[in-house]
Amino acid sequence: MEQKTMTPTQGSSRREFIRTASAAAAVVAAGNVLKTPVYGQNQAPSAGRVVGANDRIVIGFIGVGGQGMAHVRSIKNNAADNNVALASVCDVSKHRINEAKAAIGGDCAGFEDYRKLLENKDIDAVCISTVDHWHTPCSIDAMNAGKHVYVEKPMTRYLDEAFRIHDTVKSTGKKLQVGSQGCSDAKWHKAASLVKGGKIGPMVIAQGSYMRNSHKGEWNYPIQSWCTPEDVNWKAWLGGVHKKVEFNNDHYFRWRKYYPYCSGLLGDLFPHRLHPLMLATGSPEFPTRVCTIGTKAIHTDRLTPGTPERDVAESIQMLAEFPSGLTLIVASSTVNEQGFRDMIQGHKATLYMAGNRVQLTPERPFTEDIDPETHEGIQPGEDIKWHEKDWFQAIRTNKEPHAGIDLGIKVQTVISLAEMSDRLKITCLFDEKTRKITTADGKEVKPLTYGSSDLS
Repeated sequence: MEQKTMTPTQGSSRREFIRTASAAAAVVAAGNVLKTPVYGQNQAPSAGRVVGANDRIVIGFIGVGGQGMAHVRSIKNNAADNNVALASVCDVSKHRINEAKAAIGGDCAGFEDYRKLLENKDIDAVCISTVDHWHTPCSIDAMNAGKHVYVEKPMTRYLDEAFRIHDTVKSTGKKLQVGSQGCSDAKWHKAASLVKGGKIGPMVIAQGSYMRNSHKGEWNYPIQSWCTPEDVNWKAWLGGVHKKVEFNNDHYFRWRKYYPYCSGLLGDLFPHRLHPLMLATGSPEFPTRVCTIGTKAIHTDRLTPGTPERDVAESIQMLAEFPSGLTLIVASSTVNEQGFRDMIQGHKATLYMAGNRVQLTPERPFTEDIDPETHEGIQPGEDIKWHEKDWFQAIRTNKEPHAGIDLGIKVQTVISLAEMSDRLKITCLFDEKTRKITTADGKEVKPLTYGSSDLS
């Protein structure tokens, strides 16, 4: 229970599957990439089953690697409480399919092609934990097949894809939850209620960080012996990426290090802080300006024999501006774990968020007008089981999930502009009405996407 104290001073073949991915990538690279939905547009969307308040929700899993299996275990462990059933799994690895089927048990079906899973009309929703460049086709095809979607963060690899997902959510009415589980940590919602209640006055600056450190480099996961060309459908795994490489188990396990598949810190760690911090502002906005600096000076990969140097940065600092005048500062690193204090600074008071606690401290000129507040024991905390539960409740009650599309599209816009700013060494200005990106002098900049660079 929250405690508040106040003090006065304080079916298809592999070939067909691969051909579909290649065709989708070709369409993505062409035309006005921020507007027109692509995947599944050749067929009318299916409405899917309407899930009632007491109906069991049947779940399928697309991608059952490390995070995918975490969802399998969590959803299975809480299946009775959430009234859900686990029906089938999909992965491009035979080993991982068998591992997931064994974990679920019963008559769980396994597929290599996610479209086969989507053909099952008994499945109400899918949990997508694939490599980042598969988030968009899987999500959009799932919604067009009448399924609700839980998609791991980042929501998409590139910005054009994010708007396609956004437009599909709006057209199908399906519930999409981005897998940034911090958004189901109640302290961020308490902070948002204080902001919306006017307790801190107009927001000025928000800041946060997500930091890690290791001897041999983040994401240098062990290479497993089962990963062979016979086990993994490598061409399907590559999907729509522009830079095609021969089978490479380093890329398969350590894909977060390489730009064709991931934006590194921006895609993996930034969402852990960006989603909840933007949620805590009470009224998340699209950014108007983003500037980012990424560095790669420690070269931790040299300490892991057999792995190439990473493409992505080891440390990143980002500055974003919003229409309200709020400035957001976020930092992330894989080579130093000392972070910034999470806070939102208002004209009249500042909020500090940590653990299960939110503290409101008045600014000196306003101590006669505003009392300090400390809210402790705020529950629930951050855990994927609460984030999954929120998604199930959203499906049943038709509410917006904690990390739904209205928040997700704004966060992904920040992430994608931050990647462009760092890689192109520019400041990116964004117009939410036209979805256009420009430099400070008004020159339009084409967004990064598949085929826009050698590392895509």
